[in-house]
Amino acid sequence: MPTIVHPDYIDQQQALEALAAQFPYSGTLVVQGARNAIKTNVLHGETVSIKFFKTPGFLKSIIYSWFRQSKAQRSFDYARYLQQHGILTPFPIGYIEERKALGLLGDSFYFCRHIDYDFTIRELIHDPLFPNRVAILEQFTAFTYRMHEARIHFLDHSPGNTLIKDLGNGRYEFYLIDLNRMQFRTLSMAQRMDNFKKMWLSKTMLKTVAATYARLSGVPESELWPVLWQTSQDFKRKINRKKWLKRKLR
Repeated sequence: MPTIVHPDYIDQQQALEALAAQFPYSGTLVVQGARNAIKTNVLHGETVSIKFFKTPGFLKSIIYSWFRQSKAQRSFDYARYLQQHGILTPFPIGYIEERKALGLLGDSFYFCRHIDYDFTIRELIHDPLFPNRVAILEQFTAFTYRMHEARIHFLDHSPGNTLIKDLGNGRYEFYLIDLNRMQFRTLSMAQRMDNFKKMWLSKTMLKTVAATYARLSGVPESELWPVLWQTSQDFKRKINRKKWLKRKLR
């Protein structure tokens, strides 16, 4: 099993491999998906998060083996890129890839430090009376602006993929997770506004985003708002249409 470990953890490679081998039988389950799972476990006294990627289908296995990085490797490499550009993410410890016959990718694992966070954007969306709601959204917008300035296009910028820590005194930290789908390129202002569409923000929340982004970027709010509003509405209609069709087909 090829193992890549951050230099800070190089002496713990065997312990990481043991955690991977014991994954089905030990640790605390956090998320159980159809193909992936996340658990926490202990690595030399430190709580770590382990994301398990099940063996891909034959075609994807070929792609991830010879033409594209695995999800585990992308998680690690992208996390290190974020770190280098001042964007917070749980500290990347390493990743492990199982290799099968012909070198095809099997199961894989991504390890990072566990983050004890307080909430995500999802809580703000569902609770209009959430404490400091506007201030949090303004700081989240500033965080996203810094991400865009670092040429990071996070394709899964959605309510559950930013963990938020309350530092007290009205200050918050934001950590990106689920990093598999990213692009690194200069984004136009329209593309930057489009990057908020998966957040499912209300009109009032989008107004806060537009005003804050305009202040940071120097682009008039009157130019940002129509794009931000239209892309958000188009995305919501698209998802709701899919849900309606699924109900009809049932």
